[in-house]
Amino acid sequence: SLMLIRGTKESASLNNILVIVKVAVVIIFIALGWKFINPANHTPYIPENTGVKGEFGISGIAAGAALVFFAFIGFDAVSTAAQEAKNPQKGMPIGILGSLVVCTILYVLFAHVMTGLVPFSVFKGDASPAATAFKVTGYGWLQMGLIIAILAGYTSVILVMLMGQSRVFYTMSKDGLLPKFFSSIHSKFRTPFKTNLFFMVFVSIFAGFVPVTDLGHMVSIGTLFAFSLVCIGVMLLRKTDPDRARPFRTPLVPFVPIMGVIVCVYLMSSLPIEAWIRLAIWMGLGIAIYFFYGKKNSVLGNKGIVVEPTDPPKPQL
Repeated sequence: SLMLIRGTKESASLNNILVIVKVAVVIIFIALGWKFINPANHTPYIPENTGVKGEFGISGIAAGAALVFFAFIGFDAVSTAAQEAKNPQKGMPIGILGSLVVCTILYVLFAHVMTGLVPFSVFKGDASPAATAFKVTGYGWLQMGLIIAILAGYTSVILVMLMGQSRVFYTMSKDGLLPKFFSSIHSKFRTPFKTNLFFMVFVSIFAGFVPVTDLGHMVSIGTLFAFSLVCIGVMLLRKTDPDRARPFRTPLVPFVPIMGVIVCVYLMSSLPIEAWIRLAIWMGLGIAIYFFYGKKNSVLGNKGIVVEPTDPPKPQL
């Protein structure tokens, strides 16, 4: 958070270092561990369903995908920094789609090697499964590297998400949907510092007292729900505003958005009922804030008020 207050350039430099460290260790893990894969650990590759939804089989894959979906979030946060990019029309699509492709390949290969080294049942309740799996390779020195890479991965994700969320709250505050507190700009660094400080405290408390599994469920179902709304929004905008300038156009509309909604809803259905209850509570809280504060203070909702640009000033690089 303090790095984000300092500026985008410093944050980007730190994030680049963290990404290089974690990607390097992941590639080393895959390369060194591949020859130690025991085919018996991958037989069967998809264990049969036990008769209970979510326990192995196709429904188990869906349940697992829904839980680890949070590992893919962050690519959308790239768009919140569009005003700070040199050529966002070209760079944004490449950054978003490219990061998804690279991450998917690395995730699949990493999981394939890890479950091939030792039976997947060994990982139950293990706080460091990757290090446990790598013990069978004889490269004990890399276990600490894996732990460092995991910490670097968490840190880089937190950094990007805090940056994106602070920009979202800044824009909402400028639009009148949130108090002006969240749109305060630092006089020297030109960043929304109060928003960054708010999230530093809020996220720290939340992460310290909420179980990791519950956090994963909450993040995944919230993100899947948001992505469903994005898909619906793409279809609606194509109908209501067909002449809008679109440097990047989603192909095969409405097929792609419809499939996006179907997949998101299917993955959401694989999450436990507790996740749905928490989603409803957060939705209720957000709706209450909108109706009791945002609606009457909205810049767009009050006629006669000139709408100012909502992009935060470019940081001094």
